[in-house]
Amino acid sequence: MKEVEQIYFNEFGVAFHWKKNNTVLKEKVQIVFKETGFYLSYEEIKAFAELIENTCEEVGCDACSHRGGCHKFLLKTPLKQVDLAVSKSELFQIKDLVEGTLFNMDLYDYLNKICRN
Repeated sequence: MKEVEQIYFNEFGVAFHWKKNNTVLKEKVQIVFKETGFYLSYEEIKAFAELIENTCEEVGCDACSHRGGCHKFLLKTPLKQVDLAVSKSELFQIKDLVEGTLFNMDLYDYLNKICRN
């Protein structure tokens, strides 16, 4: 297996950059969760975060008799041909994974580009 530079992880998945010949390949991020892997650009991850947020807003459990015990929700991805069937718990774990990845990428960018003096 190739070397990786981890960006973020939680109990559900991990996000990382691949390394090749001791060089970190920063163009795309590998996000892996629930036997699924996505290799996405920063813009695609941001689009995924927005799709996740839209799905979270649609998941209203307050007036529902199932109280969050629903079987699955359909989560759209930045890949128009791919949607995921996820539980409410999985949805929020994916949300954390994607938002944590974006946060760490933005922080790294800030610290290594903007703060250079």
